[in-house]
Amino acid sequence: MELRFEEERPIFLQLAEQLEDGILSGAFPEESQIPSTTEISVRFKMNPATALKGINLLVDDGIIYKKRGLGMFVSEGAVEKLSDKRKEQFFERFVCSMIEEARRLGISESDMIGMIRRGCAS
Repeated sequence: MELRFEEERPIFLQLAEQLEDGILSGAFPEESQIPSTTEISVRFKMNPATALKGINLLVDDGIIYKKRGLGMFVSEGAVEKLSDKRKEQFFERFVCSMIEEARRLGISESDMIGMIRRGCAS
């Protein structure tokens, strides 16, 4: 995991995203334990409350859960939930803005598809 403290995005959001990346990549498989709030705060030299805030975002989304006295674990089905969430974010951030720009430029749907295919072939 790598956090960039100079970024404008809050550190707790960066942490949550990095944990999501770890879950999606298989670094933290479903039903496996993730690093504790203390481990994260020491490793990245951050306030434990900031680390907890990032972890709680994932708890609220049902991505991780707490086993009393044992720590935090990746939920069953977390990969599918995160994949669906990230696909929707991708659509909203990139596809919608691409379509808007294409309309402004008068690019047809078939031309856009051709451009996407060309980009995928690279």
